[in-house]
Amino acid sequence: MSGRLAYRLMSRRFVGGFVLGAAVSGASCLTALHLYDRRKAEPEPTTKSPLEEFGFPQSGPEVRQYVGHALSYDQEKKTPRWVIEHLTKEKTVGNADRKHCKFKPDPNIPAMFSATNEDYLKSGWSRGHMAPAGDTKYSTEAMVETFYLSNIVPQNYENNAGFWNRLEMYCRDLTERFDDVWVVSGPLTLPVQQEDGKKRVTYQVIGKDDVAVPTHLYKVILARKNQSAETLAKGAFIVPNLPISFDHQLPEYQVELEDLEKKSGLIFFPQVDRSKGVKNLCEVDTCRLIQLDEFKLYIAGRRMKNAHNLQKAEKIMRELDEAKIQPDKYLLDLFEQKKKDLSTDEPSVPREGRKG
Repeated sequence: MSGRLAYRLMSRRFVGGFVLGAAVSGASCLTALHLYDRRKAEPEPTTKSPLEEFGFPQSGPEVRQYVGHALSYDQEKKTPRWVIEHLTKEKTVGNADRKHCKFKPDPNIPAMFSATNEDYLKSGWSRGHMAPAGDTKYSTEAMVETFYLSNIVPQNYENNAGFWNRLEMYCRDLTERFDDVWVVSGPLTLPVQQEDGKKRVTYQVIGKDDVAVPTHLYKVILARKNQSAETLAKGAFIVPNLPISFDHQLPEYQVELEDLEKKSGLIFFPQVDRSKGVKNLCEVDTCRLIQLDEFKLYIAGRRMKNAHNLQKAEKIMRELDEAKIQPDKYLLDLFEQKKKDLSTDEPSVPREGRKG
């Protein structure tokens, strides 16, 4: 009897001890897991190099995004390194008008690194767009941002209004034949061999902010007819920042993309698989810029749209007649519409009252 009692007591103690031990062990495991999770959540201490104790030098964001373009800005030269756009047929039409836009410093760039309009005033250089306003007819906001001086370089007046303008028009015209067109534009300062046989890079700076005047401009075009990479065509062009007459055509300034990359220090369209044989733009398309008579018609159309009285509108048509340039249907229709609009807006001249 006493043996059975002793056995029961021992069994109860064992079970109680086992339960208590299991409970303690479980609690210990939970505590350990909790501590592990806490340590996992806590950031591991980083070891800083003495080199970066007070930070590395900074040159601003590598890429700056806007509504219709993106760019990389050179804070030393106060000009963009590159500006990229994506063009489609839909983006080149719309009601956005440059008459509502003004050149001004980019509000996203510190004043000490920005050009100002005063830098360009009486400098002998125009404010040349890299992403042109004409590419953003679809959005007033996008067009306004093209007038930020972060998108501008000092450009020869004749080059800006002539050859470069015709090149921009060609890029827009490509959207008639391709679904997507990407354009990268920017300035270059290239070396020139001197009389002593040595090469030197020299360039003018303008204004109190020493805005760098590029010796050349470049444009890289990538066009695609559909979503297939097999339809990709590219063209790279380097244009001197000088007057260029209408005798010259775009293929004269075409270069190998690798040559431009070497000169600029940039890799263009790095996601394109070049091993798949991207086509030469000037072989699959014309690379033809509009000729002088066509250009004069284009300028006449712009002037006609901005004509504020009937005399100016008639003068535009008279000048074309004197130059023996036949107006196209677009200009004739625009002129007829202007005559209707301006004839109703012309104020009547009051008759003089009798004196005395």
